[in-house]
Amino acid sequence: MERVDATRNVGDFAQAPRTLLTPTADAPTPRDARPATRKRTLAVTRAGAPARAFTVVELLVVVSIIALLVALLLPTIARARDKALTTQSLANLRGLAAANESYATDWQGRQYTATPDDVGLANGDCSQYLAQIACPPQQLIGWDTFGLWGYFIGSSGKCAQYDWPEACYNWVVYLPMQFGTAANPGGGNSFGSFRIPGIQSFCEYVNGRFYDPALYAPKDVVPLANVSKYFSSAAQFSFDGVHYEDSSYCWSPAAMYHPQVFGRSSANDNMDGNSNANSGDFRHPNTLPAGFRSPPVSRCRYPSLKTRMIEHSWLQNRPAQLVNHHFGDNKTPWFFNHGYNSAPASLFFDGHVELVGCQRAMQAEERAGRLWSRGTPLGTNGYYGAQSFDFLVKTSFHILTVDGIEGRDVLGAEG
Repeated sequence: MERVDATRNVGDFAQAPRTLLTPTADAPTPRDARPATRKRTLAVTRAGAPARAFTVVELLVVVSIIALLVALLLPTIARARDKALTTQSLANLRGLAAANESYATDWQGRQYTATPDDVGLANGDCSQYLAQIACPPQQLIGWDTFGLWGYFIGSSGKCAQYDWPEACYNWVVYLPMQFGTAANPGGGNSFGSFRIPGIQSFCEYVNGRFYDPALYAPKDVVPLANVSKYFSSAAQFSFDGVHYEDSSYCWSPAAMYHPQVFGRSSANDNMDGNSNANSGDFRHPNTLPAGFRSPPVSRCRYPSLKTRMIEHSWLQNRPAQLVNHHFGDNKTPWFFNHGYNSAPASLFFDGHVELVGCQRAMQAEERAGRLWSRGTPLGTNGYYGAQSFDFLVKTSFHILTVDGIEGRDVLGAEG
């Protein structure tokens, strides 16, 4: 839009009277006489007194006041923005609560799972399951303009008739959590379906897209820097050949197994980190015929104290350095349990959402005894505890909850 300035010319200002002196009628003017004239002046009158310039001291005072106001307001604005982002993450979790309930309605009240119930009959082994039992539903990610993406497990055994690509190395995505090391480009140690709410079998209850803003916390800037560009795509899945990131939120893997897997054993209740298949508060699901069967939500004994989904990365009260240098890949962020001040946004089984501090989870253990298992193959450090930011924090709440879905991660106000 063009701006038109109103200008004023000399004719716009009031002029002083101009008087021309002429000879009188009584006295004839000599032929050579010339009329005498007054000096003509043109005056311009202006409203108000002439403007006075600021002194250097006055300018410095004004600048100092402005700088002080900015210094006072910026932290307030930053806190307000931070609170707004946290509120949005909590809102995302409320939406995921509705998605979990919809899933349970369609699946006889069950907790989400990508694992066939009878995998325990094959000792949790992919090749054995394909050879002896069945070809499980493939874990699909979604369609794009080129085809269908997914974590396929190949065409061996019972899957031969379908000619699926890939092989059993993708089995890690079918299990709630991998307790060992898997040669998988998308996972490995401590990875599993608990990290992938964007999988089609669940995200169809959200908005049907792997990369949907509802699955990513607005503070999770490390993965968002890579994949937020996909949010505008109408495709179920997008991939540029380089950038892939899982959701900001994760389920509790302990709650996705049969409660016997993380069940408390009074006969062998140790805290020495014994990683045997059946020790203390952990029995390897491979040793239980029904170990991989996801429990019904109704088995949750403490719905207001057991977390269902949380922010996986350390997003609340996080350090300035966003990437965890302990991993060595210069791209993996800090996890929610890596800082004593971390307080991930959390969804509980009763549907309420709140920030749950690692301090609170640790204090709950001090009052109620062990609430997360040290008896898994992950040892006493638990879920990547050795990569923590500080030495004050030591917790794997939510991930390795003792008693699984029947356990609790925090205590109520009454203890």
